[in-house]
Amino acid sequence: MDKLIIYQIFTRLFGNTNTTNRPHGEKSENGSGTFADINDAALRSIRQFGASHVWYTGVLEHATQTDYAAYGIQPHDPAVVKGRAGSPYSVSDYYDVDPDLAVEVPNRMAEFDALIERTHAHGLRVIIDFVPNHVARQYQSDAKPAGVVDLGEQDDTTVGFAPDNNFYYLPGQTFVAPAGNTNGPARLHEYPAKVTGSGSITATPDSNDWYETVKLNYGINVFDGSRHFDPIPATWQQMLDILLFWSDKGVDGFRCDMAQLVPVEFWRWAIGRVKQRYPRLIFIAEIYEPHLYRPFIFDGGFDYLYDKVGLYDALRALMEGHGSCYDLTRVWQQQSGDYAQHMLRFLETHDEQRIASRVFANTPWAAVPAMTLAATMHTGPFLLYFGQEVGVRAEGSEGFSGDDGRTTIFDYWGIPEWQGWLNAQPGEQGRYDGGGLSDEQRQLRAFYQQLNHLVNGSDAIQNGYFYDLQWANDNGQSIGYDAHQLYSYLRYTDRQKLLIVCNFSAHTTYETTVQLPGHAFATLGLDPMRTYRFTDIFLSDTQVEAVGREGVALSVPPRSVRVLEIKA
Repeated sequence: MDKLIIYQIFTRLFGNTNTTNRPHGEKSENGSGTFADINDAALRSIRQFGASHVWYTGVLEHATQTDYAAYGIQPHDPAVVKGRAGSPYSVSDYYDVDPDLAVEVPNRMAEFDALIERTHAHGLRVIIDFVPNHVARQYQSDAKPAGVVDLGEQDDTTVGFAPDNNFYYLPGQTFVAPAGNTNGPARLHEYPAKVTGSGSITATPDSNDWYETVKLNYGINVFDGSRHFDPIPATWQQMLDILLFWSDKGVDGFRCDMAQLVPVEFWRWAIGRVKQRYPRLIFIAEIYEPHLYRPFIFDGGFDYLYDKVGLYDALRALMEGHGSCYDLTRVWQQQSGDYAQHMLRFLETHDEQRIASRVFANTPWAAVPAMTLAATMHTGPFLLYFGQEVGVRAEGSEGFSGDDGRTTIFDYWGIPEWQGWLNAQPGEQGRYDGGGLSDEQRQLRAFYQQLNHLVNGSDAIQNGYFYDLQWANDNGQSIGYDAHQLYSYLRYTDRQKLLIVCNFSAHTTYETTVQLPGHAFATLGLDPMRTYRFTDIFLSDTQVEAVGREGVALSVPPRSVRVLEIKA
């Protein structure tokens, strides 16, 4: 499989041209993007940008404060909805799509089907969220196919746990919603109370909990930890049916929300069955526990896992000015061998703070060395979040989402920096040509596009091996080489050999000689006594000729990279 470049779209925000942006504003005030807004121009620009996959975030119908009762969709109590728009991870119908995203609500599924077809027509593959751990408190499928048993429909609510129940119950207790998230008294009457999506065993979850969701039962008794997988629990079969429903529609992959909270035994059983029918379909796990990486890949069957705790955390520290490149070597050593190629690298997602925000790097240019490394360190995939390439800062509080450097997932909103790329005229869809961007934003987007094209065009990055050079350049072995701020490595195949040097310093230009030890030359099949030409194939016109054993003399400006192809 080629190296994936995944472009994440938060679908409700992507095509929204509305500029009202009233905090806590309703859809009628602040607007919402639609499936139709992701038009041919948008998809053409994403393909030209270099992406291979589009992750459409927030597609499934979820709890919202917008009333769609006139269309046969159950309204939701605002007491258990976060924000006016609601969280896309509080799914209220696994067999339907979010009506906010439709031009014509009754035709919402047909409009999503058209988006899948349109995306495929532009040579892109489609990823959507699968949210297996929890559902909205008022989950009810209005669109389920004939014969499908709804979640909770056949539960025995007199007991806390039963292997064939879909939910966990607190008999004799009534759910109490946290105060302060609604304009009036709660109407929801949940008795007996269900265990909250986070696993909180309480009828009174607090406002910082996942109180808007309830946890699904995969056969683990949360009250005593016992496991009941034989016979197969009801939830397993119901969730497999949901995966197959969307796979049958032409979806090419699933990003599985909080996959680590669902037993690996389920994943092995379900992924195996989905791939029997759709062998090329991919599964990506959101996961934050390194001790689970190998089980979820080699036992559970996941293709890729989030590299959050490893590479993201190490790169973020460097971008903020308090990290060390020693941590990058540590991450490489921990992941080397059997699973590095299964790690999905990123610097932004809907969960993370924007690079340009004041609570992160305060400049989008800090991403140049970090994103280059994330994209080129291994053969595994990397992800870009829409707006990252134009420096979205996510300033201010949008409503339920506070002023925290994240683009809201809970509120109706327009993103000013992104709307410059949209370049929509009044009453028209976006042109997606960047007509409203500043010169600096255009330069930033050009960097990301060049990076994507570098990856797509490089045999060494697509298919090659990795060689860490820090050990040969540390401890004063290379004059002018600061191993805390400079990171150098090789990517190589028989067809192409690259030396990559990243400078994470915000202020220092390093005049240094990067050493390639004899072992590296032997590994690459090169002669250290010969003269080689080192030519930057990425961002600069750097070209150096050097005898291998003497090292490569380079000037590396602040927050820059050199991607040097080695030729005789």
